[in-house]
Amino acid sequence: MVVESWLARAARTHPDRPAVNALSYGALFERARAAAAGLPRGGRVGLALPPGEDFVVALHAALLAGALVVPVDPRLTEAERPDVDVLVDAPHRGQTRSVAPGRQCNGTGLTPVHDLDAPAILVHTSGTTSAPKPVELTYGNWLWSALGSATALGVDPHERWLCTLPLSHVGGLSILLRSAIYGTTAIVHERFDTERVLALLSGADGPTVVSLVPTTLARLLDAGLREPAALRWALLGGAPLPEPLLARAAAAGVPVAPTYGMTEACSQVTTFGAPLFCTTVRLADDGEILVSGPTVAPSVPGGVIHTGDLGAFDDTDPDRPLRIVGRKADTIVTGGENVAPAEVEAVLEGHPAVLEAAVVGRPDPEWGEAVVALVRLRADAAPPDPGELRDHCAAQLARFKLPKAYTFVAEPLPRTASGKLLRRRISADGVDRP
Repeated sequence: MVVESWLARAARTHPDRPAVNALSYGALFERARAAAAGLPRGGRVGLALPPGEDFVVALHAALLAGALVVPVDPRLTEAERPDVDVLVDAPHRGQTRSVAPGRQCNGTGLTPVHDLDAPAILVHTSGTTSAPKPVELTYGNWLWSALGSATALGVDPHERWLCTLPLSHVGGLSILLRSAIYGTTAIVHERFDTERVLALLSGADGPTVVSLVPTTLARLLDAGLREPAALRWALLGGAPLPEPLLARAAAAGVPVAPTYGMTEACSQVTTFGAPLFCTTVRLADDGEILVSGPTVAPSVPGGVIHTGDLGAFDDTDPDRPLRIVGRKADTIVTGGENVAPAEVEAVLEGHPAVLEAAVVGRPDPEWGEAVVALVRLRADAAPPDPGELRDHCAAQLARFKLPKAYTFVAEPLPRTASGKLLRRRISADGVDRP
């Protein structure tokens, strides 16, 4: 199925509306059409630009050219970058000229349409437990994801969605593509800056939606975020969500929409624990979460994602929302019992002195594996003794899940750019593996 280009449609219907930051849809369309003329149709176009207007121009230019977009983390060395036919690592500064949306641009051979079955963007996974892997997502995947997100969150015609996530991963990219599909505004920051985001959210004309991870939400609450005037939702995902953090957000009047997603499903899978529109979520016999539906990348065998995540449905709720328990690969087997590290970490991070925690298994001659915890304390907190932390955990966890040892670390735990814990770089003795 072929549809009108999302950018062309937005420029045709709302030419003066801001598309990204202060750049209007009309101006974005002109710049993207001009830049598209020099890109190879059907080739791989790498984008190694920092988040901002120039990245968005290059993204839409490559889509208009019919190229496969390959976002590249600008921090990667040349040896680490994926193979592409053209690498865009500088802003396009060519002449732009007014082109009526929906009409062919003379001399370029480009028609502003999208084939929903065609591959659009090759995105790499975050690589928390292994090396990042490439996933091709089609125009149809992105469209269904946007429709599903809109059904879950609603869409304000004058939506302003703040993105401080990296654009080399699916979470940040999805904000740009959804905004183009809706014809609404994306506010893009190059990186997360607590004071800058706090000031923006606190303004009367601030963002209506913001995408955060638990770490960045905690920083905003610590900095005094309270009752942001314009904010409809803070979409929160990327890592396990500690209940105390959600309670803090509720007390501060910050409307949080917990979400669970992955690259192979074009970002969101569930919001508020419920599957997105036309997405199916079920559990295997061992509790692994299985996902299918029109957002799933075509390369996924059988159209079903075996996520590697463990989940449970809340049988006390009539809507049976999904709860994420942990990762199959992370499971610690101690004394014949299975322990999900994410569950223990969430409890530890609920202690007022704990800023972040990582739980791993250590070989043990008696238990097979022993549960141990790496803990980073808040700068202003009095250090608790291990007995206090044990009592805190024992009030919420079964005895076999309790850490048998605690290591206090001074440096931040290793995380991806999107805030996920990099477990493959964490060892039981607290030393990061390169």
